[in-house]
Amino acid sequence: MQVNILCKDGIQFTKTMPSFPQNLSPEQEDELRKIANAIVAPGKGILAADESTGSIGKRFAPINVENTEENRRRYRELLFTCDKSLAQNISGVIMFHETFYQKTKAGVAFPKLLQDQGIIPGIKVDKGVVPLAGTDNECTTQGLDGLSERCAQYKKDGAQFAKWRCVLKIQQYTPSYQAMLENANVLARYASICQQNGLVPIVEPEVLPDGEHDLATAQKVTEQVLAFTYKALADHHVFLEGTLLKPNMVTAGMSCSKRNSAEENARATVLALSRTVPPAVPGVTFLSGGQSEDDASVNLNAINTCEGKKPWSLTFSFGRALQASVLKAWQGKDENIKTAQTELMNRAKANGLAAVGQFKGDISSSAAGQSLFVAQHAY
Repeated sequence: MQVNILCKDGIQFTKTMPSFPQNLSPEQEDELRKIANAIVAPGKGILAADESTGSIGKRFAPINVENTEENRRRYRELLFTCDKSLAQNISGVIMFHETFYQKTKAGVAFPKLLQDQGIIPGIKVDKGVVPLAGTDNECTTQGLDGLSERCAQYKKDGAQFAKWRCVLKIQQYTPSYQAMLENANVLARYASICQQNGLVPIVEPEVLPDGEHDLATAQKVTEQVLAFTYKALADHHVFLEGTLLKPNMVTAGMSCSKRNSAEENARATVLALSRTVPPAVPGVTFLSGGQSEDDASVNLNAINTCEGKKPWSLTFSFGRALQASVLKAWQGKDENIKTAQTELMNRAKANGLAAVGQFKGDISSSAAGQSLFVAQHAY
């Protein structure tokens, strides 16, 4: 934009003023803001049921359930047909493409079923991690090709938010500048495309817990990764009020000899967020990262009771830490469905309480203390 300026001596000159593209209309921004705020409403979080066909097979193997499309459908129907009170603690569900287009035995599409229960349907839109050439066994995430068209279709079919996962590794020389920059830009491009199509993007730059690193190292790397991420989001003009962040909690590596308390983990996590995440972001929906169901709830509770500035809602987007007890109770048998659903309700309630700092550790489940760590976890 050019502006004509007249000086006191009568000389006129033209000055070029900066101009910025209007990526979203006020109506689009308002819709995205409302969806994001609804997902992170007090005491609510996300059920991540977006395991790929291969990943859900790994969940089924210990309970001797064959990994068929029908068994996958049956299991997701179990999750989604809990008592309607599940919506008191579960605001949204992330689904895999296959799941998104499946139906209940009675013929009700899963997105419609969730909407009728007051739960917001979401969709995983990335296509998995791939090696990043020129790095020490690092990776990036694919799926940008055709993403706009896919997002438009998902929105038409009932999705209101999306998720994209990138993975960073703590090793002797990683994460590298190249990996942090590449993954941040991929996340920013994904987020921008989602918003153009009316989907709230959940931005997930996960620092894996694999390794012997201590808590201080995990905190520093998490800060670096988040700083790269939010620089890229700014560069791509992403509307932050219509986004959510899904990061790892800051914990020492799974092979570290020192185990930190939940309070120490919470302080490191809140400090890392306060140094990097703008207050314009409505909420942080933590991943469980291989923690046991109990540890994930206890750490989330500690984060919410930790002193410090916390301008965001701090809640959960758990997969394994909401489903381990469910799978153990189900065993693939119809007669166990009610028992399995009770396990899900209990874990959802525990995490809903933790999201407002009121979890007392008095809600039990069948796999509560079981380690859920999977090395180099991929979906």
